[in-house]
Amino acid sequence: MEEKLTREEVLHVAELARIKITEEEIERYQVQLKQLLNDVEKINDVKGYDDEILIASWYAPTTLREDTSKEMLNPKEVVENAPRHSGNYIEVPVVISEEA
Repeated sequence: MEEKLTREEVLHVAELARIKITEEEIERYQVQLKQLLNDVEKINDVKGYDDEILIASWYAPTTLREDTSKEMLNPKEVVENAPRHSGNYIEVPVVISEEA
């Protein structure tokens, strides 16, 4: 028998991803997601894997620029360059929907 996740685990992942899946997809993902998790688990079996390498294989010291204050932009000039605006606000397309 092939390894697979439970129906509840697949539904939980779908809920976290905020996607709706069909019964056929649930059955398919039970096997596919388990295979994916098994493949990811193989990383733990790699010998000589150093935690420092996981962070970065090089060292680069961070240099930060000094904070300086400058003249504030004129809101009217900024809005004039925006493709769409309403008053002093720049209108942008909706990216996130509130529907679950």
